[in-house]
Amino acid sequence: MNKIFDGNPKKNFKAAYFAGSMRHGHDGVTRVLYKLTEELNKRRIENIFFSPIVPSIDDQPTPIYQVPSFTFPLYKDYRFAVPGLKYIEDKLNKFEPDILHINSPCSLGYAAVKYGQKYNIPVVATYHTHFASYAKYYKVKALESFSWNYFRSLYNKCQAVYVPSNPILNELRGHGLTSVEFLPHGVDIKVFNKKFKSEEWKSSIGIEGKPAILYAGRLVWEKDLRTLAESYKILKQQRDDFSFVLVGDGPVRSELEELMPGAIFLGYKSGRELSTIYASSDIFVFPSTTETFGNVTLEAMASGIPPICVREGGAYGIIRHGKNGLIAEPRDPEDLANKINILLDSPDLRHEISQRAFQFALEQSWENIFERLFASYTEVISNYQNKLLQHSIKVA
Repeated sequence: MNKIFDGNPKKNFKAAYFAGSMRHGHDGVTRVLYKLTEELNKRRIENIFFSPIVPSIDDQPTPIYQVPSFTFPLYKDYRFAVPGLKYIEDKLNKFEPDILHINSPCSLGYAAVKYGQKYNIPVVATYHTHFASYAKYYKVKALESFSWNYFRSLYNKCQAVYVPSNPILNELRGHGLTSVEFLPHGVDIKVFNKKFKSEEWKSSIGIEGKPAILYAGRLVWEKDLRTLAESYKILKQQRDDFSFVLVGDGPVRSELEELMPGAIFLGYKSGRELSTIYASSDIFVFPSTTETFGNVTLEAMASGIPPICVREGGAYGIIRHGKNGLIAEPRDPEDLANKINILLDSPDLRHEISQRAFQFALEQSWENIFERLFASYTEVISNYQNKLLQHSIKVA
């Protein structure tokens, strides 16, 4: 099944991917994965995906196989995969992959590890979702401990674990995860760019003449949206010369609308409309402490608006405080409101930070990120084969 490689990652490996969802636009992870499929297909790298949530055949950019699953009772947007090794074995044996890439620490990821061990195929992973932080957020100590034990059990069986932010990478190392390496996410400058700024956009939603503070992301409490709502309340008590706009949808939208009267909820947006919203806003605020990276922060920077994130999780890892963004203290509504006030009170500072943020984003192209990923694949495969060869020589 294994091949001899000449070191050219563009044509000589076949990759199989395992994801929690492949529904278009489902979340930040799926957006990354669809960018990945574009690059794989552009480079003519053979690939297949496995997921419990898949688009229709006509909407699949690459072969995507749906695995058996059931709905989470409390979180119906996602499904729990129950593939079993036999289910994926037949498809993988026909495809003959050279590397397996896990994108979710679910049971599907464990099935990939078992397949890799059985057939001597190297396994890598991307640490997309910081589930342990969810347990910490909800103050469930037993679940937090279980999460770290599970992560060590799964990820330490991988040859490489790609982590998109240095703060999260350091946290993982502190909890005993090995083979972790830094590989940030990228941004599509053609999609997210300050050139999409529209003077008419504010008028179209009735906020002309006021700075627009933007939040973009799923509307779930794990993204510290209670902190956001409290900051909004503080700001409204202090001033009325701003508008607050939220893009995204989720199970807590109705509750959040009650907590943030007067804020504008636009729901899920994509394409040119989303690009325009980003570029036409004035400040981006992201209070989440549970991100591994926070793609929306980089999208805001590419759109030329200054970001404010908090000093916990992965979203602040790309921000230099006072240079290309501001960093607030986590779960501190007053400090978050203070940081927003700083930018509201200083249009010149907003402009300076937005310029530096845009220049930073220009350097974070997906093409460069995927070049590094595929080069890592080639190295992982080569090292894995050498170890197998050395072992076989010792046994002989």
